[in-house]
Amino acid sequence: MPRFGSSPLAFPDFKGATRRLILINLAAYFVLVLATLASSSAGTIAGSLVFDPYSFMHGALWQPFTYSFVHVGILGTLFELLSLWFLAGFLEAFHDANWVTSLYAVSVLGTAAAALVLYLVAKTLAPSLLLNVSPLFGCFGGIFGLLVAIGLLYGDTQFLLFFVIGIKARYMVMIYALIAVAMLFGQERMYAFAQLGGALAGLAFVRIAPRRGMSFMLSEGWFGLRNRYYRWKRRRAARKFEVYMRSQGRTVKFDGQGRRIDDDSDDKKRWN
Repeated sequence: MPRFGSSPLAFPDFKGATRRLILINLAAYFVLVLATLASSSAGTIAGSLVFDPYSFMHGALWQPFTYSFVHVGILGTLFELLSLWFLAGFLEAFHDANWVTSLYAVSVLGTAAAALVLYLVAKTLAPSLLLNVSPLFGCFGGIFGLLVAIGLLYGDTQFLLFFVIGIKARYMVMIYALIAVAMLFGQERMYAFAQLGGALAGLAFVRIAPRRGMSFMLSEGWFGLRNRYYRWKRRRAARKFEVYMRSQGRTVKFDGQGRRIDDDSDDKKRWN
């Protein structure tokens, strides 16, 4: 089990993927704050970085990758980053940094994908719902994905809900999911649906991705593809060599991997 110190409120170690995610989000927050103080056009810059389904459909393809770095308000940002520190640090005690980073990234992208799906469905079936659609910002989707992974993999771990009530991880995930479902019937339905999308993306990642992360899986797939190509070239060369040797009056055999099969019949004839 990971070590959280002597206090139940102690946070995990600040290292690896946890430290990188916190520092990147914190740096993005202060950059936007300083830009706001220095220029009146900073609001336009932040507006181009948040995820707006309409803007995305009209060419702002970078928004699914940038909206999670836009934070509004010091208290909301503090809560998000503390939650990210705790959840990512907990998972990093069991998994490597690459796995945690991949889980977070997939959850963030899944959040944007869910918001886009809701926008397209509402645009087709109920355009009036688009009146309450607001752009997405913040890393809440990635945080929910991390929380779902903890509930799925370490459901019996005891946490403090609101830093007061002791509760198992799986029940805490259920409570947050029910809150998000209830929000679907309010004014923040885009936010709630997107958050559930991040949770589903995190769930899919845990079920599908290898323990060492998506980049490890992609690299393994690339090396596997490259090895299959080289094996195919070896088999092709073996077939050509067989044809050539038959034209010379000799028989040479190769197996399915392109390796030569030794035939001792000529040696036996030579010595008998």
